[in-house]
Formats: sequence, C-alpha cells, structure tokens
Amino acid sequence: MGHGHDHGRVESRRALGAALALTASYTVVEVVGGVLAGSLALLADAVHMLSDNIALGVALVAAWLATKPSTPERSFGFKRAEVLAALANGVMLVALAIWIFVEAVVRLRDPGDVLGGWMLAIALVGLAVNVGAGLILSRARRHSLNVEAAFRHVFADLLGSFGVAVAAVLILTTGWVEADPLVSILIGILILASAWSVLRDSTEILLESTPRGIDAAALGRRLASAPGVVEVHDLHVWTITSGFPALSAHVLVRPGEDCHGRRRELERLLQVEFGIDHTTLQVDHAGEAALVEMERFG
Repeated sequence: MGHGHDHGRVESRRALGAALALTASYTVVEVVGGVLAGSLALLADAVHMLSDNIALGVALVAAWLATKPSTPERSFGFKRAEVLAALANGVMLVALAIWIFVEAVVRLRDPGDVLGGWMLAIALVGLAVNVGAGLILSRARRHSLNVEAAFRHVFADLLGSFGVAVAAVLILTTGWVEADPLVSILIGILILASAWSVLRDSTEILLESTPRGIDAAALGRRLASAPGVVEVHDLHVWTITSGFPALSAHVLVRPGEDCHGRRRELERLLQVEFGIDHTTLQVDHAGEAALVEMERFG
C-alpha cells in the first residue's frame, strides 16, 4: 500500500510541477493583454490564471509536505496538508468569483472601449495553455484531492478562456461591448460551481466523515455477520487524506475463538470488500469484555 501511495504522490508532484511551469509562462502575457485590451472578461480570466499559479504552487508544496515521514507528535506526518491546500484553493475560487461579480456590475454601467482582436487572440492562446495543463493533471487527479482541486482551477480557467473568445467574437462582429462583463459573470458562476465540490470534499475529510462510496452501516453489519463475531461497536470510518481511508472498531467474538485469527480475517475482509487497508481492530471474547467493563467501573 505504501508503494502505491508513494507512486501516486510522485506522479502528483510531477504533474503539478509541469502544469505550474506551463500556466506561469502564460500568466504575464494574459495580464498585460487584458490591460491593453481593456477587457474585464480577459482580466477576470487573467486573475484566474494567476490564482491557478498560486493554487498549483500551494498544491505542489502540500504534495511535498505529504511525503515527510511521521513523527511521535504527528503520527500521520503531513498527509493532511494536501486537504488543507485543497480547502484553501476552494476558498480562493469563491473570493475570485465575488471580485468578478463586483467588477462586472461596474462595467455594465460603463462598458468602455474593448479591443476585440486582442481579446480573441489571447483567449485562443489561453485555451491551448489550459488544455495542455488540464491533460497533464487529468491522470494524476485520480490519486489526490489536492491535484483534483488544482485541476478544477485549470478547468474553470479553460471555460473562462472559451467565454472570453465568444465575447471577443461578439464584440468584433456586432460591437456589443456589454458581452464582456456578461461573460465575466458567467465565468464567475463557473468558478463557484468548480469550487463547491472541492470545498465539500475537503471539509468532509477534515470533519472525519465516512468516505464517499462507503456505507458505514452496511460495513458494520458485514463485520458483525462474519464467522465467530458476536458484536461490533465503536466503529469509526474516516479519511486521512485522498485515497487513504482508515477504520477502527471494537469487535467481540465468541468464547474460545482465536482472537488474532479472527482479526486477520476481518482485516482481509475490509481490504478486499471495502478497499480499507489501514485498520485498528480491538478483538476480545464477549465474556471477557464484559468482565473488563465491570472491573473498570466497579
């Protein structure tokens, strides 16, 4: 399991580094172009590209921190740094969308002059850059919520570049400059949509909710129905970081059962049927557990 996680971490770092190099090389061009063209849609897309760079940088640092070894004070190391980075990126997306909405309202009152040709040229280059970055991240996103958050930044910016291109075509063909702030509002809505799932997933991990795709009640019933098992309680299922579910439980077995043997069987069951490798099972005989409770509180 450790080797698989390590391979996923290495792949994540490589993908994040490559995507960061690609988007960072284009950010300055888009910011300058947005100012010269006088386009809010292009500036909104430029700011989002800048947020992509920050998001990718934060994600890359978090992925590096996640490889740090555990210590007595931090038994899981810095693995949750990835989740914190994903949460921070989600919040950043929301803040960006609010800024775009405010600026769009101002521009609707006074659209100003917009250079459609500059808008179109820069938007098309932005489309190519974001497609490239998205392809780089698409494979590694399966292993990490951290990379998933970065991918959503890039995907939202890809949609933004497409919207800017559409607005530029409208301005060039019809002279309708209001298309610029209207497209900016659409970009803001897309950004909010992309932020929602990242905020939801990262918050659920930090709150130690049951991992998606696992029914805790069904899992508990499956453990309780295993051969030799009398009762299962104090069952907890949570996620340490992306792709790293964990479980702990107190299991009571019939008197005379091999506690260690039953524990190994349950660990295999959890691994095969639920994909949970990191487990902590306390297995006792049913009668002995009751005596322990009486001695504890007697």
